[in-house]
Amino acid sequence: MLPKSFIAAAALLACGCAMAQSAPYAGQQARAIKALSEQDVQELLAGQGMGLAKAAELNGYPGPAHVIEHGTALRLSPSQLEASRALMQRHQAQAREIGARLLEAERALDQAFALRSIDEKQLARLTAEAARLQGELRAEHLRTHLAQASLLDAGQIQRYAQLRGYAGAEGPPAAGPSHPHPRRH
Repeated sequence: MLPKSFIAAAALLACGCAMAQSAPYAGQQARAIKALSEQDVQELLAGQGMGLAKAAELNGYPGPAHVIEHGTALRLSPSQLEASRALMQRHQAQAREIGARLLEAERALDQAFALRSIDEKQLARLTAEAARLQGELRAEHLRTHLAQASLLDAGQIQRYAQLRGYAGAEGPPAAGPSHPHPRRH
């Protein structure tokens, strides 16, 4: 037979696990924008990827940040490096601007609920705007990967995949880019 203290501890543990499962948002009610963590907010303001370009990245379309990071290993020419840096600067400016607008849309939605002033019509309008901006931000990130791939040759794209751990040393990524001949600079 098990000691009573063991049974009591097991019961408390089970109760704590059940409470944690039934209150997964506990503590998040103090967030400035309830649907976004502070990390989410900072990443949006910084123009960071947040995984929005995975469809491109994991299908053989490199992103400029990592191309620049691996510039030496990729044997980027000076013009490729310059073009990649310019692409990254333009992209980050765009992503930051869209990210800031998305934060405002999320803030407006949050405030409408907080003020208890929301109705069906406003809900539809606010969520549609937030979704539109999320799509615009994702398209910006994906478009940047598309543009970056056009600055590299097939060998550089293959080497990028290897450097990022997507492909072995033997052959191209499983699903490489569909553009037949990337420009070579």
